[in-house]
Amino acid sequence: MWGHSRKMVRFLALLVVLGLLFTGCGNGKEVQKDVTEMEQSGNQEEDAQDEISLSEQEVAEILQGWSQCDLTPVQVSIEDNFRTYYEVFVYSFYDGNGDGIGDLKGLIKMLDYINDGDPETTTDLGCNGIWLMPVMPSPTYHKYDVTDYYAIDPEYGTMEDFETLVTECDKRGIKVILDLVINHSSSEHPWFKEACSYLAKLGDGEPSLEECPYVDFYNFSKEQLDGYSQVPGSDVWYYEARFYYGMPDFNLYNETLREEIAEIVDFWLDKGVGGFRLDAVKEYVSGDHGASTEILTWFTQMVKEKKEDAYLVAEAWTDISAYAGYYDSGIDSVFNFGFADSEGIIANVVKGNKTASEYSKSLEDIQELFGTHNPMYIDAPFYTNHDMGRSAGYYAGEYSPAQTKMAGALNLLMSGSAFVYYGEELGMKGSGKDENKRAPMYFYDDADAEGMCAGPADMGAITMKYGSLEQQLRDPYSIYYYYKEAIRLRNAFPAIVKGSVENLETYSDDTLAAFSKTYEEEKLYVFCNISPEERKLNFSALEGDALLLQCGLYVDENRASLEADTLSIPGYGIVVLK
Repeated sequence: MWGHSRKMVRFLALLVVLGLLFTGCGNGKEVQKDVTEMEQSGNQEEDAQDEISLSEQEVAEILQGWSQCDLTPVQVSIEDNFRTYYEVFVYSFYDGNGDGIGDLKGLIKMLDYINDGDPETTTDLGCNGIWLMPVMPSPTYHKYDVTDYYAIDPEYGTMEDFETLVTECDKRGIKVILDLVINHSSSEHPWFKEACSYLAKLGDGEPSLEECPYVDFYNFSKEQLDGYSQVPGSDVWYYEARFYYGMPDFNLYNETLREEIAEIVDFWLDKGVGGFRLDAVKEYVSGDHGASTEILTWFTQMVKEKKEDAYLVAEAWTDISAYAGYYDSGIDSVFNFGFADSEGIIANVVKGNKTASEYSKSLEDIQELFGTHNPMYIDAPFYTNHDMGRSAGYYAGEYSPAQTKMAGALNLLMSGSAFVYYGEELGMKGSGKDENKRAPMYFYDDADAEGMCAGPADMGAITMKYGSLEQQLRDPYSIYYYYKEAIRLRNAFPAIVKGSVENLETYSDDTLAAFSKTYEEEKLYVFCNISPEERKLNFSALEGDALLLQCGLYVDENRASLEADTLSIPGYGIVVLK
């Protein structure tokens, strides 16, 4: 499944070595034996011994890099919609057939990187959900303009590949949600082409839905309104296309179109998809929040009638008070843009533009805001996505590696279903035009290594700030290990994923975010030192049983300590007490 290239064998060997170390299995001879057998099975003439073996000192340093506690992941069922999702742009993730374009076979090969299905191992990231950016046929590299809602883009593989992917994800407890673009189609979609051909021949006459029902699938006008483009071959008709002329907007009030969308949902649910990410919901009726919410309500109810535990998350890129209103639709989740991007709460707190207490206070505030619209809401925190500059570029200077790590943890500490954009766990860079934000996953230094993708054609040259996965596997304090440990921490405590938040005003200040998270009988206290200096706290103000240090996330070799009522937190350290 993994192939036998020298690069891949070396990568897998490192994972096995580290897995044996972290699970406490095997001695140095056993590790070396496994590595040697892997090299032989790959029929490698070159001895890679020096590249993959680890000294006792290196082993000690790696073990020291982990938390102070033993994290036992909580078993999550495939129906549970509180998860940690990994956003995958298939085009740039892993190339399974050597054409330079990522594909589903490549993603299948790398599923064990995301989650190997064994909660006892520590060699995978531990994400238990995957958000697949669009995989349906499209004339563009990003595939947000669909030409066939019942197929897989040939660049990515076949429907059989997709079915295999879902099966393999099920084995690993990974829930797959599919990006569903129903605000618009491609201008190359047969529905739109037939409607335009009909109108071009019709001229100035009035269209008949009996002659061409697809005319009412889109929004046509004899006036060139704002956001409208000219119908090809006609000097009379125009169509709505808010994003660009190649993405004609659907008329989502049309009942026949709604029936078609319901059939599309049936098709993909039958393929084993666990839910959908809904693109651009605020543009369902541009400029009309109420109308867009009404359409989102129809869609949510329609899907839930088909599959009650299907997970739905909507994209509404606007301010927090506006997107909170989309919870009125009854949808599970709406992406929490207020905490995301270079100007969101997380980045501004980490950069010191906002106080640390604003983070913990905001966690408390959003509960009431979202809960007012939907008491059953599941927040969808994320830090970056495919439309935003990569977060490693948000920080500069001596503390930028620590700040990059800290910001990732602040996203993963939020309740709900947290989302991680591929490559953020490596501190990848990419900003400016969209192609740069969707650069190839940085598995190896060698861009020509097996599995490496070429990336979008118009992508600019990107100089990465941090090492490839291949490099970071050797550094116990790398961004990769930090992210992995943060996800393990999230997976180990239900209160982190599902807990209600209370800001601890006594402790929260300019550089310390302090809050509790409570779920059922579990109550955790979380303290985030968002500064390079050590912080000391006295817990005499906290009532209840004596607190014990449960876990910590650290950016370097410094550790927290708890003596009597005094807690010491190192710079950019995060501790969890119970």
